[in-house]
Amino acid sequence: MSDLPFGFSSSSGDDDGKDKNAGASGDGGPGNTGPQNPFGFGGAGFDPSAGLDPSALGQMFSQLGQMFSGMGTSMSGSGAAGPVNYQLAANLARQQIGNFTPVLEKENKAVADAVRLADVWLDDVTTFPGGVSKAVAWTPVQWLDETLPTWKGLCNPVATQLAGTWQQNLPPEAAQFAGPMMGMLTQMSGMAFGTQLGQGLGQLAKEVLTSTDVGLPLAPEGVAVLLPEAIATFADGLGLPAQEIIVFLAAREAAHVRLFTHVPWLRQRLLSTVEEYARGISIDFSGITDMTANIDPTELFSDPSKLEELISSSATFEPTTTPEQKAALDRLETLLALIEGWVENVVTQALSDRIPSTSALVETMRRRRASGGPAEQTFATLVGLELRPRKSREAAALWRSLFEATDVATRDKVWEHPDLLPDADDLDNPARFVERFIGGDSEIDSAIAELEKSLAAEAERDSAADDSADKSDESDDPDDTPGDPGR
Repeated sequence: MSDLPFGFSSSSGDDDGKDKNAGASGDGGPGNTGPQNPFGFGGAGFDPSAGLDPSALGQMFSQLGQMFSGMGTSMSGSGAAGPVNYQLAANLARQQIGNFTPVLEKENKAVADAVRLADVWLDDVTTFPGGVSKAVAWTPVQWLDETLPTWKGLCNPVATQLAGTWQQNLPPEAAQFAGPMMGMLTQMSGMAFGTQLGQGLGQLAKEVLTSTDVGLPLAPEGVAVLLPEAIATFADGLGLPAQEIIVFLAAREAAHVRLFTHVPWLRQRLLSTVEEYARGISIDFSGITDMTANIDPTELFSDPSKLEELISSSATFEPTTTPEQKAALDRLETLLALIEGWVENVVTQALSDRIPSTSALVETMRRRRASGGPAEQTFATLVGLELRPRKSREAAALWRSLFEATDVATRDKVWEHPDLLPDADDLDNPARFVERFIGGDSEIDSAIAELEKSLAAEAERDSAADDSADKSDESDDPDDTPGDPGR
């Protein structure tokens, strides 16, 4: 497309406007990870060079050299501490992003106009009021910098558990001898995770269209974000009016922001489900004894490559999935599908009579997800979860069925409490959920009654506490103290 409206620039132009300070260009893709393979742990082992250009690989080995020379002393920089080396992850991601087009003021205005228009149309199809306080355009590097805090919250529980499990399962002899080097082992583990994360985020930053493209609220609360450069690439070849594409994506972003703003428990629910998964991580280390049996401990000091080989080999141990973990992953998958399905439902309602290409764009987004888009790749890498397209499609069908059988208010009421949400079985049989919900199912009635009872009890306690405080103040008032007969 040679001319996008709303001030958006085409992706097919020359590179004169590229940011030359963005770092060396790198075209490497994310690491070879797949579902149930968090942080690249799996049968293929950890490959630090996968998808990296020579300068990125050199940076990793430079940090590795610092650790060996310090023999376990802490690396400089706050990003190097902790279960994941986020400093390394950010640097590798920026190198993978390469050159990028800076955001122009007209693009910021274009995003604000598109989101404002979409928000007006969304007012008619949902009871949730507008949640956007600011609409902006981001470059890929801005997306990386602004969303990294949220990625830390997602990655830390998984990485911490994996690193702790590795250390706790060292053979006693190896653990005793490695004691002085444990700090270095922790840093190497953080580097492994940081490298994997950097590869994933670097690729993701170039592909995401909005801040909620992966289903999570990655931008600050109330901020709607579109990424013009990625949108221009996405629009190329679709054969659809560019203005309609931009307003459609703005409507999806605004709908996500409404949901996350007015369902206060939703954001934390997503993060806590990842933590539930992380707490159950365990790895079968039965083979580590054989691996270390032929290693002379003194070699670990005299030949650092032996230690590197030991750490790398440990990445081939497959994490085992417990029933508790599988349940947590099912809940996370279902919740993300419900979010995506609700957004698709309200956006289709809002735009179908106004934008002719709405149906085609909805199907394009479904195919994008089905072909292994950024959301699937990211979750498969970070938490071992592959979002199944079937779930999102069925969630959209459930929300549509509920709306057709009731109204907007009833559909949106489902988000009032986590206990009211459909589960995985309901996605397989949406008609049953609709019948249960509108037919006064005892479980739903009980959940609503319990919620109302809890709110009433809390209000009563607050009222009693206020009355008690007032009486206490009155009893302490010297003017109300009975006179002393002896006065």
